[in-house]
Amino acid sequence: MKKLTRRPLSPLALLAVGALAVAVAAAGCGGSSNESTTTSASGGGGSGGGKIQVCVLLPDTTSSVRYELFDRPYLASAFKAANIKFSILNALGDAQKQRSQGDQCLTNGAKVVLLDALDSGTGAAIEKAVDAKGGKSIDYDRLVLNGKASYYVSFDNVVVGKTMGKGLVDALKANGKYSQKPVISRLDGGITDNNATLFKQGYDSVLDPLFKKGTFVEAKSGDQFTDWDAQKAATIFEQMLAANNNKIDGSIAANDNLAGAVVSVLKSHKLKPIPLTGQDATPQGVQNILSGWQSGTVYKAVKEEADAAAKVAIDIIKGNTVKTNATANNKVRDVPSVFLTPVWITKKNYTILFKDKYLKKSQVCTGQYAKFCK
Repeated sequence: MKKLTRRPLSPLALLAVGALAVAVAAAGCGGSSNESTTTSASGGGGSGGGKIQVCVLLPDTTSSVRYELFDRPYLASAFKAANIKFSILNALGDAQKQRSQGDQCLTNGAKVVLLDALDSGTGAAIEKAVDAKGGKSIDYDRLVLNGKASYYVSFDNVVVGKTMGKGLVDALKANGKYSQKPVISRLDGGITDNNATLFKQGYDSVLDPLFKKGTFVEAKSGDQFTDWDAQKAATIFEQMLAANNNKIDGSIAANDNLAGAVVSVLKSHKLKPIPLTGQDATPQGVQNILSGWQSGTVYKAVKEEADAAAKVAIDIIKGNTVKTNATANNKVRDVPSVFLTPVWITKKNYTILFKDKYLKKSQVCTGQYAKFCK
């Protein structure tokens, strides 16, 4: 990379570089992220077109670091343990690539496609092709609207949003701003991501009544979708601050990447921390919590979700009865679902993440953050 200047990077530039570094690092975890990783329990196979039973389609490495750091290895481990031949592919944010990867799954013999779709249009097209070949689709983490999935495995995403909303309210009460008509902004996820819509439904159900009663004040231009893009979120939050004379007292950020953008902008303006939500329990998110810049994050135990999804796929392959505990309407029908429960992580309980081996203490308690750790 050509060095253009020796001047220090601005906080926003640092944010962009950091996001790129995360994406590159994530792409390097667990094998190539844009090529098939086909493995059997005995370690055979390879990416060269061998027959498989299950194919996993992951969306990207930018909306969250979870897909390569966690979902890939957990799913691979579950399928290996069950002696199921599988392939895991990542579309790297390219909808056409994900569509082509779906075709590749079918060419390689997959009878079950576990799909975390980039968007519902792409997902529905993939599921239609799977259905035409007599296969079964499982919506993983994101529900595909108008799709043909046989099952859906996820956390209850409305509950995820409610958890963020309640976390923000608790933080405003803790810092004394709750009773002072705090100005609140919202940085939503991706407008084409049904999960983001459900998260928003959840936290809006907590916040909207408070706006209506006048307990909270909605920030001017203060509710915007970000496409899960931290750099875009930083620009939007800059504009929100300008529109509100730098007075924003609390903010919903739909995940830790977006929360990191808010933190970066606040620091660049030499403003104090505000109550701020997150999601995914990333190392950066936990560091921001420990250092007082983020109030909490939603922990969705990816291993629990991956194991549940893998079990559904394995039961289909082996002809076992699939056990579900809910349904989710995809605008065509009610899809039998397995819903899991999220946990709100704060300074008080963050060590759960280490006990669950979701994060390593060395990922969080390092450098300037070591002094905050128990």
